Amino acid sequence: MLVNMNDILLPAKKGSYGVGFFNAVNVEMARAILETAEELRSPVMVGTAEVLLPAMSLEHVAEYLIPMAQKATIPVCVHYDHGLTFDKCMEALKLGFTSIMYDCSTESYENNIAKVAEMVRICHGMGVTVEGELGHVGDNEGAGMLANPSDYFTNPDAASDFVTRTGVDSLAVAVGNAHGDYKFPPKLDFERIRVISERTGIPLVLHGGSGLSDSDFRTAVGEGICKINIFTDIDKAGKRGIEAGLAAGAKTMMGLIPYEIDAMKEVVKDKMTLFGSVGKV
Repeated sequence: MLVNMNDILLPAKKGSYGVGFFNAVNVEMARAILETAEELRSPVMVGTAEVLLPAMSLEHVAEYLIPMAQKATIPVCVHYDHGLTFDKCMEALKLGFTSIMYDCSTESYENNIAKVAEMVRICHGMGVTVEGELGHVGDNEGAGMLANPSDYFTNPDAASDFVTRTGVDSLAVAVGNAHGDYKFPPKLDFERIRVISERTGIPLVLHGGSGLSDSDFRTAVGEGICKINIFTDIDKAGKRGIEAGLAAGAKTMMGLIPYEIDAMKEVVKDKMTLFGSVGKV
C-alpha cells in the first residue's frame, strides 16, 4: 500500500526500530527491495535522488515505483531524496511521490528554514511528508579535506529551532556520516543523535548508511535514528550478481536478471533484519 513517511516512521520511532530507504534506479532494484519487504513483512521506503536522475528520469521512476507500491501488501513510501531544486521537488509531487526531501543544507541557516518551511506548507496541503537536513552530510570523496569536520555536524539547539520553525516530519542529521564508500572507518557521534532526538521529538534520518558497521547501525537506531538511507551497498550487490551470472554461463540480459535481483535481495534482507523492521507490518 502506498503511504507517506509518517505512516512508516512514527511507528518506527515509537517502537524503537529503523526503516530502510533504498534508492531504486531501475525495475530490478525496485523488485529486489519490494519483494524482500513483502517476504519479511517489513515497512519500507523506496525512491530516488536528484543526483541519480541521469540513470533514470524522475518520470520513469514514478511510472514503475508508484504502481508497485500501490499493489504491495506492506506499507511503502515513495520518497524523493535529496531534492536540490524547488522545481524538481514539485515535479516529484505532481508525479505522485508521497514524501519529499528538500535539501537546502548548503544554504544559510535562515534560507534553509525559509525554503523548507515553504515546501512543508505546499506538501502538507497534499498529504505529503517532508524531510529536511541540518548540518551537512558530505561525500566521502572529500574525506580528509575538512580541517574540522565536526563544524558541519548538526547542532542540537539549532535542530530544535529548525524543526519548530519549518514543521518538517523528519530530519537528516550530520553526525560523522557521509555519502558513498567510506575511505576511513567512520566515527558517529551517538550522544549527539540522542540529544537531537530528545530535543526535536521527530524521527531522525541517517544518510550515508552504506559501509557502517552493524554495531553503528544498532546504536544509532537505539539513540533515535528511524530512517537509514542505503544505495551503494545494493548498487554493488547488483553488479556482483551480474558477475556471478556471467561466471555461471548466462548468455543474455534476461538470464542475468535473476542473479542481479537475488544478490540485491540478500543485502536488503540483511539491512531490514539489522534495522529491526522485520515483521513490523
